[in-house]
Amino acid sequence: MTAIAVTIAGSDSGGGAGIQADLKTFSALGVYGASVITALTAQNTRGVTAVHDVPADFVTAQIDAVFSDLDVGAAKIGMLSRPETIHAVAAGLKRHRQRRVVLDPVMVAASGDPLIADPAVAVLRQVLIPLAMVITPNLPEAARLLEEKPAEGRAEIAAQAERLLACGAKAVLLKGGHGGGDESADYLLTPLGGRWLTAPRIVTDNTHGTGCTLSSAIAAGLACGRHLEAAVVAAKEYVTAAIAAADQLEIGAGRGPVHHFHATWKK
Repeated sequence: MTAIAVTIAGSDSGGGAGIQADLKTFSALGVYGASVITALTAQNTRGVTAVHDVPADFVTAQIDAVFSDLDVGAAKIGMLSRPETIHAVAAGLKRHRQRRVVLDPVMVAASGDPLIADPAVAVLRQVLIPLAMVITPNLPEAARLLEEKPAEGRAEIAAQAERLLACGAKAVLLKGGHGGGDESADYLLTPLGGRWLTAPRIVTDNTHGTGCTLSSAIAAGLACGRHLEAAVVAAKEYVTAAIAAADQLEIGAGRGPVHHFHATWKK
């Protein structure tokens, strides 16, 4: 059976993040990718110049079209900028009984441009987090969800992960890429306990789409039948290699994308 994953997220016209990064990741990992577009962005490596939200009823129509026909093994959720969109996505997941949900609470682009309205943050926390198998916030996103300051150090990161788990998610992967030090350390917490996943910190400006890529790689692993922890470990290995190879690409004048096809494209 062909493994299928769907991304429910915004479009990045520059191709480095969002729907485009997710579909590239699915393809690179041998998974067929479908998509539900929640917003259109006018975006490149230097920033976001405009956002056009897709009407909630059309988001619903896309969800029903995909899930009624395709045997979706996992869903990755990215940019949801408005409360009505979040409600539409949550209703669709319930209607189609999708349990393998990876929620990446996208709030700010790599360029620093905001991607979610303030009223939507509370709705995301209350309505969608309880439906997720795992949520994958970075340090600023976790702080905004909890209305706290960004965590500093492993003890604070672990404590914030505990509070996010209490919001109803089945697991939390709190990403430490915004931290300092020689290692990029992520903390995976489930009801059974926590573990640190570390990799050498790679010095590059080409990190556009890193979070999208990680969350969609986790969804790809789940769609292939991996257990959550194995899917997370494999996804971190994939995105670390994609970041390490990012400087092989020459894309745009700002923050370039990671190299999704590092394992297959000729150098």
